[in-house]
Amino acid sequence: MDQNTVLEIRDARHPSPWRPGDAWLGGGTYLFSEPQPHLRRLVDLSRTGWTPVRLLADGSMEIAATCTVAQLSRFAKGLTATAAPLFEQCCRAFLASFKIWNMATVGGNLCNALPAGPMISLTASLDGECLLLAQDGARRRVPVADFVTGAGRKVLAEGELLRSVTLPSGALARRTAFGQASLYGLGRSGALVIGTRDPVDGSFAVTVTAATVRPVRLWFPLPPAAGALRAAVDAAVADDEWYDDIHGLPQWRRHMTLRFAEEIRQELEGTAR
Repeated sequence: MDQNTVLEIRDARHPSPWRPGDAWLGGGTYLFSEPQPHLRRLVDLSRTGWTPVRLLADGSMEIAATCTVAQLSRFAKGLTATAAPLFEQCCRAFLASFKIWNMATVGGNLCNALPAGPMISLTASLDGECLLLAQDGARRRVPVADFVTGAGRKVLAEGELLRSVTLPSGALARRTAFGQASLYGLGRSGALVIGTRDPVDGSFAVTVTAATVRPVRLWFPLPPAAGALRAAVDAAVADDEWYDDIHGLPQWRRHMTLRFAEEIRQELEGTAR
């Protein structure tokens, strides 16, 4: 879609003062998908030269905000970590065309803060931490689970940039289980639940996305009983936090979330045994 209110595209490698009407441009799959009449200038990140995704010396993984879904998928295919299959499961949860796969970025998916954003699901479930850069050069780190605060809402300040997401090495070593439901065969996720089990201390975590307006992550020192898990999910998600749109009613989303959470609990408890 043409954005005929945009008057200038600026290279992000050459900083200039942030002003009203500015927006960061990553892959552009959202910016060019619908009218953006408030925009006057785009700050293009495509030539920053950031390494899309890499393993750091301590075993953690750094994913640049400009890393595309296709790049992350290719990288994960060569990953030997226990959690490696989860990357492809979340990439496939886009149910997107190859054009979107090759342009949509991890950072854009997080910053759109849509409940069904599968990169939010992936990084929140693996204890991802966002690196945010302010216009004055200040840096801060925010857990992915706290970065998204509601449907379309995030903690970014005006002009602040999501630079990267880091996944700790311990999270990559966890066993994972995945459950997703959509109303249609090629529809947007209505519920997406990810479970992880730590091989060292036996701890268990469940991350709920798509069904809720924000990521909800629950941690247990050991897998809880079925009733305790169900009660924990209901206690963590307020009635008005179950998402409601054409892709699923709140009651259905809650039902599928509880179903997947129990199936994941059984799967990961059985794996440990």
